[in-house]
Amino acid sequence: MRCPYCSHDETQVAETRESDEGDVVRRRRRCLKCDKRFTTYERAEMALPAIVKKSGARVDFDPAKLRGSMTLALRKRQVSIEQIDAAIERIQDKLIGTGLREVPSTRVGELVMRELKRLDKVAYVRFASVYRSFEDVDEFSRLIKDI
Repeated sequence: MRCPYCSHDETQVAETRESDEGDVVRRRRRCLKCDKRFTTYERAEMALPAIVKKSGARVDFDPAKLRGSMTLALRKRQVSIEQIDAAIERIQDKLIGTGLREVPSTRVGELVMRELKRLDKVAYVRFASVYRSFEDVDEFSRLIKDI
């Protein structure tokens, strides 16, 4: 680990602690050249699959974009931020669980709809009305009846 103060390559670990949740390791380090101390954090890197858009373009999975879409659908609804975060976490877990390197955006949309249906029926209808394209009112009515 390179020292952030003097860029020396050799540092020594003085102390190691695991977080309460057990998902992060905190290390106190000391530079062997300038003797200054600094902290590093170590966590597992979870590789989320790339999202393949309908146009064929590939983009990185962006939890912030997912949160924005869900928040918009849940606007003025009684759903807490913790519930939204838990839903996003479940979506990410399902995407990681596929083991695929690429996932179609339609799959992500279906996962979002499933989570919104669990959280709030009105938000589900809002999202579905924008996400899915309907040929006529009867097709949209069938969606609502499925709730």
